[in-house]
Amino acid sequence: VQLQASGGGLVQPGGSLKLSCVASAWSLDDWTIGWFRQAPGKEREGISCISSADGSTYYVDSVQGRFTVSRDMGKKTVYLQMNSLKPEDTGVYYCAATIGICPKKIVGYLFGAWGQGTQVTVSS
Repeated sequence: VQLQASGGGLVQPGGSLKLSCVASAWSLDDWTIGWFRQAPGKEREGISCISSADGSTYYVDSVQGRFTVSRDMGKKTVYLQMNSLKPEDTGVYYCAATIGICPKKIVGYLFGAWGQGTQVTVSS
């Protein structure tokens, strides 16, 4: 599967952005999609995941309640709606695919296919 992320940009604190991750696969049925971000000078962090089997969603504490992951199976697209953005949300955001369910800890080495990143900058 190949993935393409888009939707990043510059937004003020408190604002919203919606990222998209389009998959080239025949369908999303077999692919669990994770969202990651890498802030300047920091390691990549897994922040959200949506499981292929039942659409179960998972979030790390830092984005819980502000970010929502969803999918449109017909469009083979996974979305990350980001609300109440903070400066610390700044970074390059990536989507990645794996098989099976979302791992208990969203770590990059469990995901084999990656899209290119999209820059999100939260600044006034």
